[in-house]
Amino acid sequence: MFIRKKTEPDTKRSSPEAADGYRETIRRGMQAVNMPCRRRDADPDAELERLRAALDNADTVVIGAGAGLSTAAGYTYGGERFARIFPDFQARFGITDMYSGGFYPYPDAETRWAFWSRNIYFNRFVAPPKPVYDQLLDLVRDKEYFVITTNVDHCFQRAGFEKARLFYTQGDYGLLQTADGLNGETYDNETMIPPMLEAQGFVRDENGAFQPPADGTLKMRVPSELVPRDSTGRELTMNLRADDTFVEDAGWKRASAAYAEFLRRHEGLKIVFLELGVGANTPVIIKFPFWQMTLENENAAYVCLSRSSAFCPDAIADRSICINGDIADVLERLTSRQ
Repeated sequence: MFIRKKTEPDTKRSSPEAADGYRETIRRGMQAVNMPCRRRDADPDAELERLRAALDNADTVVIGAGAGLSTAAGYTYGGERFARIFPDFQARFGITDMYSGGFYPYPDAETRWAFWSRNIYFNRFVAPPKPVYDQLLDLVRDKEYFVITTNVDHCFQRAGFEKARLFYTQGDYGLLQTADGLNGETYDNETMIPPMLEAQGFVRDENGAFQPPADGTLKMRVPSELVPRDSTGRELTMNLRADDTFVEDAGWKRASAAYAEFLRRHEGLKIVFLELGVGANTPVIIKFPFWQMTLENENAAYVCLSRSSAFCPDAIADRSICINGDIADVLERLTSRQ
């Protein structure tokens, strides 16, 4: 399948005018790497009230979201959900979750795209089961806000967050690129995915969403003509940051610059740096920069919501709110009393 590019070639790849929010935030994060930290075990109800007050008093909110937020929304990569969508891949290859499945050395392109088409569809084009993102939007809808996220599932935009206030740093399940990334282009895959699922035996339900067939019989390969390729016939790959071939296209650069500009315009104001479900994979993108920016701004507060690993640096402990628990439950409690 030959696919049209989503973006025009980016002729400003090395333009010095556009702010680089991504690398600036990493620079800030590196300053905080060695901050002494401790786990906070404060009373969760008291911390929840502190969070409510901080949000009420804030001039602006900067949301930093990691995989834990989408997990709280029901986008689980393993367990029953994986077994329902990928029973054949689990049986044949021993894969037990969607994340590790993305790195498996499949025997051919047709099998590889059978896996990826399912992964893309169910984690990008199907709404998550729980209204976590909708509730988060309710919290910040009337405030100045910006979102930086390492998630690639498009949940913020689907929930109604303004596109101009979003920065997806690590890519998008809905975009493809060439393997070497040299042309600087990305390709929209939305129209490509349904034919792949149909070819594997997925069926549409009464709402038009694809589901595994009742008998569970699925094909593990897509037809060769459905393998995505650019106009030169080269197979495309996911626009996900894995190495230096990742394409930072024109849209990515606009979002990066917008994030940098947002932070610049709100320096010194009452800011809540609201971290949601950020783990240890890429702390230098969200967690560490949030620490450093809170340290530099005496009017700022740092919030860490995590299922089991909420902690903060000693240097900002008095301006930090750490809550361990289900993020979905925390957001439900916050929005139910607005």
